[in-house]
Amino acid sequence: MKRIALMLLAAASMTTLHGQTLDECRRLAREHYPEIRQYDLITLTEQYDLSNAARAWIPQVTLSGQASWQSDTPTFPGALGEILASRGLQMEGIRREQYRAAIDVSQTIWDGGHSRATKELAQAEAAEERQRTEVDLYALQSRVDDLYFGILLLDERLTQTTVQISLLESNLTRMRSCVANGTATKSDADAIEAELLTVRQTLEQIEASRASYGRMLEIFIGQPLAAEGLERPAEPALGDVPLRPELALFEAQAQRIDVRRKALNSALMPRFSAFAQGYYGYPGLDMFQSMRSSDGTLNALVGVRMSWNIGALYTRRNNLGKLRTARQQIDIQRDIFHFNTRLQTTREEGEIARLRKAVASDTRIVELRRAVRVAAESQLENGVIDTTDLLRKITDETTAALNRSTHEIELLQTLYQLKHTLNQ
Repeated sequence: MKRIALMLLAAASMTTLHGQTLDECRRLAREHYPEIRQYDLITLTEQYDLSNAARAWIPQVTLSGQASWQSDTPTFPGALGEILASRGLQMEGIRREQYRAAIDVSQTIWDGGHSRATKELAQAEAAEERQRTEVDLYALQSRVDDLYFGILLLDERLTQTTVQISLLESNLTRMRSCVANGTATKSDADAIEAELLTVRQTLEQIEASRASYGRMLEIFIGQPLAAEGLERPAEPALGDVPLRPELALFEAQAQRIDVRRKALNSALMPRFSAFAQGYYGYPGLDMFQSMRSSDGTLNALVGVRMSWNIGALYTRRNNLGKLRTARQQIDIQRDIFHFNTRLQTTREEGEIARLRKAVASDTRIVELRRAVRVAAESQLENGVIDTTDLLRKITDETTAALNRSTHEIELLQTLYQLKHTLNQ
């Protein structure tokens, strides 16, 4: 018994003093998971979109060139041409071969709020993508929890199986002594030894499962698990109002729809800009000069331009209807999420109540099973019971102890599942 007590004390110190914590594993898994890099890419995309929107206010420069031949050009009437010729003025008219190299500079004065709506839409889309990534990363937490508590359960099975092996080894030593003294048969010792070998096989299977779970958790957190094992977490504090990232995602989606509605309004506004045009070519702005000479000239034109595309009115009603439908879909998805959350919360609260009752009675069951097993060991030495009865008592005690540990860990796991459901 002293040896068993020392083993349990060592196991407890390993799992409560220096072990790896659940919060640490969650943090490492989040930092190591490849999707975390999405945040940087979303930020870069947002910066590019905002930069493009801001460039709408930079003067727009257009370079163009043109060479053409046309079938007819402006000329003077014959009588007027003769009068000019009689006075020594040669007016041949505009030549059919024409050319120009031009530069056009345009500066937006007011765009009806289009660039502002574009910036807000870029920010809203980035916020939605960030929140969608947050939802995916939050789901990762549940996978880490399942592995973490699975390892804790396997550790408890290892501990209880080791205790059972110690009991069997102790009774086997005692039985062999009885066989040597002639107070027991060899078959009694063989029965205990067979059970001992069976339990050792079970221990090997549990160790293999524990190693497999450990490797999977190491993949998630991106580093080896602590040699001291995993620490059993304390019971979490829980609230009543869910704070899940999915709710923030629904809000971000609704915000994006509101921004798109602003963009539709800006599309109806007229746009004003200042412009300057300059070109070298033939003919120039002075048509009379171009009629007299075919040489290229420098020409310039400045002014203010207004453009108003009323085509946006044709599809405005349908586009607003699509946005209303999309908003209604988001509301439905939010209601479905709240419904499923309430359903899952109710189920988990019921499971927590059941496990608390089970844990409350487990301690007394273990005490009774241990007392029965100790009495059975004395009865076996006195020949009152046979080996099969003792083995059954040992198994009953081990099962009771394992059930208690299992219920305690399952209670913790369910509490953390409820915490995850509510994000408290």
